[in-house]
Amino acid sequence: MSEVKIYVFHAGMVCVAPELPFGGEHCNPIKASGVFGKRDERLWLPVSAYLIECKHGKILFDCGWHREMSPNSKFDKAAQIKSLGGFALYKTNQGVLPMGEAIDEQLAELGVQPADLDIVLLSHLDCDHANGLKLVKDAKRILVANDEIRFAENGSLINKIRYNNDWWNGTKLEGFEWNATDGPVQKSYDVFGDGSLIMVNIPGHCEGLCALKITNENGKYVLLFSDGGYAKKSWEEQITSVIADDKEQQKKSLAWIREQSLNPDCLESLANHDPDIEPHLIKL
Repeated sequence: MSEVKIYVFHAGMVCVAPELPFGGEHCNPIKASGVFGKRDERLWLPVSAYLIECKHGKILFDCGWHREMSPNSKFDKAAQIKSLGGFALYKTNQGVLPMGEAIDEQLAELGVQPADLDIVLLSHLDCDHANGLKLVKDAKRILVANDEIRFAENGSLINKIRYNNDWWNGTKLEGFEWNATDGPVQKSYDVFGDGSLIMVNIPGHCEGLCALKITNENGKYVLLFSDGGYAKKSWEEQITSVIADDKEQQKKSLAWIREQSLNPDCLESLANHDPDIEPHLIKL
């Protein structure tokens, strides 16, 4: 039997107003942005990335922050504004990347170079998931849902602030179309065509958001649900985040995450920013 290994990394931290991840359905978006809030009331949450080693090779899911966010491994306002592409996004999403936590640094500790990666899968194109993409641009393939590319580049005022295509310009980023019907909206992408890695569309937070479902030969699986919820309590209590393109779809996706997480075959179900999750190795 082929063993699957999943390395759970923290590729930095993100600082947000507490209402942003856990404000729920009726929270004021201005308050959740943190623009007028006090800095000492903000939450520091992990920014996760994952290396999957399986029979198909080495697959990275999300990238975390680029080292340019924290050139000296400390909070650096000017460096972050430059890396994020503007002051408005900085006011909502501030970050820090301690030494040794950039994704290329952590891969190197395992003896893995970016060129060794068979695929980089991006859950979506928000800054704390795609900002570090150029650190692994030498991967053989880099994939994200075409729905997410279209959404990120749709020209809306909010998305002009939210996304910066400098994070992926100059890489070999390619979009994929849905080829299967798993998930809350019956849109998914079976990466290898054998059900072992499935990118499941969980829209709401953004149109092309994907969870990654990793299943072994016995049907046991691990669910990496990215920003479908910000912590275990999100699906336990059905707490939506305030950043939402479509609130009804967000609730539908969160209900699906709960259903999948409670399935006896689910060994672990992980949000990208859960403060209770420590870096660890999962053997599936």
